[in-house]
Amino acid sequence: MGARVSVRLMGANPGLTLFDESGERVAFASVWRVDWSERGSGTALVVWHDGAVRVVTEDAPLGRWLAADFTRHFPEVAGLPWPDPAVIRAQVDLDYDLSAGMVARAAGTVVEITTPLDRRLIQAPDFDLGGVAHLLSTVYIPCATGVLTIDGATVAGAPRLTREPQVSSSAFLADAEVWSRTRPVPDKPTGL
Repeated sequence: MGARVSVRLMGANPGLTLFDESGERVAFASVWRVDWSERGSGTALVVWHDGAVRVVTEDAPLGRWLAADFTRHFPEVAGLPWPDPAVIRAQVDLDYDLSAGMVARAAGTVVEITTPLDRRLIQAPDFDLGGVAHLLSTVYIPCATGVLTIDGATVAGAPRLTREPQVSSSAFLADAEVWSRTRPVPDKPTGL
């Protein structure tokens, strides 16, 4: 039996996890630029902070889908409380430059991820999204700095940066991102 790959989403998904001095996660932001998906295209911010989740997007159904079917299952938020998101309908302004970083602004939320350090292709053949295995392919770009501002207040915390065995950061760009679901395909009958 082979497998048929069903593409669900193509685009970009930069992320930022901030940690306090004791190493506890204090915030996570997932920035979405959906070029194409089975639910349409658009931009969205999904932010977890202080036990609350907010989704900012012009397309509320797309934003809810990104938060529930994707972001909620990311390892960056594993074990965190995840209440129903507050959905805020607003335009997301996205300045995105793979050589410098990105800034996303929407409804009082600003996510800044800057100073790229490396670029490499990552493929995860069995990325678990709520019990459903997906193939994830993305260009991962770890960055040195990341800042999250909510309603004018900068969230206290910093991204985590490691250099061994290779540079990694909890502030990153993720581009040329493709999420696919694999489904078994019955073997073809012989003699055809």
